[in-house]
Amino acid sequence: MTDPAELASPVAGRVPRRGRSLRAGRSTFSFPLTGPEVVAHRGATAEAPEHTLAAYRRAADIGADAVECDVRMTRDGVLVCVHDRQIATTSNGRGVVSGLHLDELEQFHFGARRSALRSRWADDEITAVTDEPDVESGLVLTLERLLDYITATPGTVRLAIETKHPTRHARKVEEALVACLERFGLLRGGTPVEWAGKPAVRMMSFSQLAVRRMTDLAPGIPTVQLLGKRLRPLRRELLSGSAMAVGPGISLIRSDPDYVAAAHAAGKQVHVWTVNRPDDMDLVRDLGVDVIITDDPDEMLRRLGRETSH
Repeated sequence: MTDPAELASPVAGRVPRRGRSLRAGRSTFSFPLTGPEVVAHRGATAEAPEHTLAAYRRAADIGADAVECDVRMTRDGVLVCVHDRQIATTSNGRGVVSGLHLDELEQFHFGARRSALRSRWADDEITAVTDEPDVESGLVLTLERLLDYITATPGTVRLAIETKHPTRHARKVEEALVACLERFGLLRGGTPVEWAGKPAVRMMSFSQLAVRRMTDLAPGIPTVQLLGKRLRPLRRELLSGSAMAVGPGISLIRSDPDYVAAAHAAGKQVHVWTVNRPDDMDLVRDLGVDVIITDDPDEMLRRLGRETSH
């Protein structure tokens, strides 16, 4: 999740396996938790590369309440879980997600973010004679593959999906997202199914237009208006929007902690990203935010006094 000063950045696919039992329920915009919900940012990225099934499996094992993913649309209309517009930062390839077909993206190795000093081919090096090929490792993660995992054990973790904008595909991103969620049984009649009394999925975006579009396409889905360091009057203006929640960055909360109370007074939930430093974890806990998005759900759960699984 990054405040979009970026320049650009949305599914076709497989029907979920038969025999899955997804619990339907009425629409709700409340999350009745005893404390804040802990969301693993792009998976448990403190322990595994972002947007990989390893990171999402680890988040589920730890006991995160939900996981977060970013989605972009390829040139041929497939939603993939990639944060950056350019693929060079998380793969050994080059190019823009929206300008590449899925089969082109699948030629590259995706994994940990790359520093300028790190070899682009480091992940391809054989480090032991016992190395075995892993057909999943390094393959760009499509939203469908993530949903296939999430819905295999319904109710284990919920999902927060951020659509990345701007992009040449515009509203096709949200249209594809709705179609994909419907195929996997997570969205019925414009309303998400409920797992343990809470919506199984929600949508987030920095784009106000995308948030409004999602509400038009699926009126029952909870939406989160993300925001970075906006001027104080603009932050307050967003509190009158249609989104169920606002999603300020932790830097905004550090500089304007009263924003949490103002949002609650306006009837909005507060979903804060990306909370990684111990002092920030304590700050958002003490301010009473509703959702904490973090790379380290294990540590966040411990600070909330909740047992984690290992």
